[in-house]
Amino acid sequence: MLYQYKALKDGVTVIKKIEATSPEMVVDYLQKNDYFPISVEESKSNNFTFFSSLTQKVDFNDIVDFTRQVALMLNAGLTLIDSLEILKKQTQKLTLKKMIEDVDTKIKGGSSFSVALQEYKGMFSKLYISLVKSGEASGKLGEILLRLADNLEKEREFKSKLKGALVYPVIVIVGMFIVMFIMVTFVLPKLLGLYKDFNVELPLSTKILIAISTFSTRFWPIVVVIGIAASYFIKKYLGTKEGKSTFDKFLLKLPVFGHIVAISALVESTRTLAILISSGISILEALSIVVDATENSVYQQALLSVSHKVEKGISLGTALEQQKIFPPILVQMSQVGEQTGNLDDTLFRLSKYFEMESEMATKTMTTLIEPMILVVLGVGVGFLVMSVITPIYNLTNSFK
Repeated sequence: MLYQYKALKDGVTVIKKIEATSPEMVVDYLQKNDYFPISVEESKSNNFTFFSSLTQKVDFNDIVDFTRQVALMLNAGLTLIDSLEILKKQTQKLTLKKMIEDVDTKIKGGSSFSVALQEYKGMFSKLYISLVKSGEASGKLGEILLRLADNLEKEREFKSKLKGALVYPVIVIVGMFIVMFIMVTFVLPKLLGLYKDFNVELPLSTKILIAISTFSTRFWPIVVVIGIAASYFIKKYLGTKEGKSTFDKFLLKLPVFGHIVAISALVESTRTLAILISSGISILEALSIVVDATENSVYQQALLSVSHKVEKGISLGTALEQQKIFPPILVQMSQVGEQTGNLDDTLFRLSKYFEMESEMATKTMTTLIEPMILVVLGVGVGFLVMSVITPIYNLTNSFK
């Protein structure tokens, strides 16, 4: 909820808005930051409330920064409580600040860091909590948090690169469809109506365009409603287990992009498994966590099958080999890692190899998409121009 407060600081009156769950939370925030509260009222601006609620939400970037900061302070010799106290003073986002204060309070009350974080499972994954628990048990919490921060930052960097590669084509394609919809529905009907008056023989492309334009002009509200309804039901279907499985299989079959999805799943699973094993977590528990952390349901099912086979006594390399979805290099290197006793180091090297391959695949996709978009735009514009200009040319010839 959004609140507007009036307060004094250094003799100056400050009037601002802030996101909080209650007026008491706002007053507490003001007092801790050397403000003298005068009044706190609920803001009536609905638009700003919606925007502010989005900006105040604790997101993935906040968790990455929080992890890095705690790790650095622990490795610098500070205690966990001292680290959280410093973060409480530095943090400006109230929702994140409240979370840190709550975790700090639980730790001071006798809870462990991992137990305190379990109250915020929506923010911290099972992998995160398991690693923290392992760090507490081994006395290497700072070191493990550094590894975890590196992992989270690499994940953030990879997602950022992938989104950056897709932003341009998505914007162009969406813009193209919007322009075509406006042209076909509102602009072309006025122009194409002239051809009917002169009774000119129209080419096939113009007839197709007139049919599309007539349909769009008469039924565009229905088309919009159907489009919105279809989007809703597709989203709902993809939220089911069957729908997600179907969609994930479809993604893997796409040219170029499917390879990126597959390599991304391998990067995350090998890196996560390496961190867990190197932190002293058993291979079975590590596989269980990796299964939960894997987003693609196809790889999730394959890893679940691997976990069941390892539980029965089969080696990791052999279990991976029985799943055709995993590349030979992963199988061979896993077997080598098990034989040499350096499975965690081998998996770390594999994750770096897959990461380099994913970056190359992303660059390839970006290189291929740009000319494909130009070709599609060229064909679309050429079709429109030919459909509109050809009848005019025919009409001019008939007057001669």
